Amino acid sequence: MSIQAIAPSPTSPPASPPASGPTDAASASRRMQQLQTLIAAAGSGSTASFAAALKAASAGPSAAQGPAPSAASPVEPSPTPSVASAVEPSTSLSAATPAAGNAGASAYDAPIAQAAARYGIDPALLHGLIQQESGFDPNARSSSGALGLTQLMPGTATSLGVSNPLDPLQSIEGGARYLSQMLSRFGGNTADALAAYNAGPGAVSRYGGVPPYAETQDYVSKVMGYANAYRQTLAPTAASGSIA
Repeated sequence: MSIQAIAPSPTSPPASPPASGPTDAASASRRMQQLQTLIAAAGSGSTASFAAALKAASAGPSAAQGPAPSAASPVEPSPTPSVASAVEPSTSLSAATPAAGNAGASAYDAPIAQAAARYGIDPALLHGLIQQESGFDPNARSSSGALGLTQLMPGTATSLGVSNPLDPLQSIEGGARYLSQMLSRFGGNTADALAAYNAGPGAVSRYGGVPPYAETQDYVSKVMGYANAYRQTLAPTAASGSIA
């Protein structure tokens, strides 16, 4: 039979146009093979073979192929979390606060001398007292609750007009005032005044002098030793040798 005799009816739906997008070489090759099979079937004169070839040619791409894979979306890196400083700067108690220890003692020479002059006491004695009490650490705290350079107890600090015992200048002022009060109470006796500063005036009055406490006796001895050593640093150095 002729090709025209078995051509599909004009009413048959036209083949679907190929999907838009880039040409798939494998799909085009299969399509060409199907058309060649269709032509061969038509030429053989077998209606069944032609019908089968036509059906295969009219069918779309194999379902097994599935849709073309889409391009993978680029992976955006997650933003790096910022590290918040957990570290806050400490607030200085004083603009001129020296490092803890005797190395910074000279920074307090002027306020010690001024406070001693105001209360009529020996600046070397006040210097020695501070060295023994706190080692010139303005943030010193004792287990009993004493605070600051001169280690004032909160109640004593309040009675002396010191609102912040950790403030170096207030602590020096309060310590000088209290030492002056003890010197006045015990007739200017340095040892008794220092013992009263350490153990309380009641203990000194009860024992008629430095009480028999090892801690207090050691305290008095050390403060007086520090005071003497400080006086030596203030003494002018004698010139040695002679010029010929």
